[in-house]
Amino acid sequence: MAISNLAVVDKRAQIGVNVSIGPYAIIHGDVQIGDGCEIHAHANIMDGTIIGKDTHIFQGAIVGSVPQDLKYKGEDTKLVIRSNVSIREYCTINKGTAASGETRINDHALIMAYVHVAHDCVIGSHAIIANNVNLAGHVEIDAYAIIGGMTAVQQFVSIGESSFIAGGTLVRKDVPPYIKVAREPLSYVGINSVGLRRRGFSVDRINRIKDLYRVLFVKYKNISIALEEMDVALPESDEKVEIVQFIKSSKQGLIRGFRQNRGNDY
Repeated sequence: MAISNLAVVDKRAQIGVNVSIGPYAIIHGDVQIGDGCEIHAHANIMDGTIIGKDTHIFQGAIVGSVPQDLKYKGEDTKLVIRSNVSIREYCTINKGTAASGETRINDHALIMAYVHVAHDCVIGSHAIIANNVNLAGHVEIDAYAIIGGMTAVQQFVSIGESSFIAGGTLVRKDVPPYIKVAREPLSYVGINSVGLRRRGFSVDRINRIKDLYRVLFVKYKNISIALEEMDVALPESDEKVEIVQFIKSSKQGLIRGFRQNRGNDY
């Protein structure tokens, strides 16, 4: 364990073995830090934070601060950061409210500099959140999703597994798994084939996903008709089950397909 003499560590904090804490970092009392973690200079780990092993929290990050939610009345809630997570410089991550009890960041997620993660968000394993992204409360981001820099995500939005969101966009609707989205208003622009190939998806599997989204977004059918055609015309597969389940469970509504008419986007 290497704890700087200039760090402020509450005696009640539970610190694992081989943990490094840099100068001027502040570790509050109701905190658990797992083995092998590295807390860099000026980071602030606040009450209610639980950190898994081998996680790195970089300079100036503030994690576990109270929610920016007027309904929060000081209830005992948590920020849970799992193992092998990287939280870069000057991120701000709030703990949960009574609505769910916790904010959660799962294994191997990468949260780049200046990201804000609001209360009750859930970030999936291996997700990448690029610089200056702002997540409002209750946002759910599934595993392997990538959110481009300077993106703002509205509260209660769900973002599906292995999706890719272009930088500088506004996400007001749910984004289904395995797709790329861009433009304003945010629209479907294709399958995230590069990301899927990197994950080892076969060509046949990627083509099955393309066929499903061709019905939903390219043919421009409404959702109920698209679901009927998927059910009747396309073969059963794990991808079909996952995509249909995501569509049916959407609470914010889905992003739309991209249309062009006389050169104008709408």
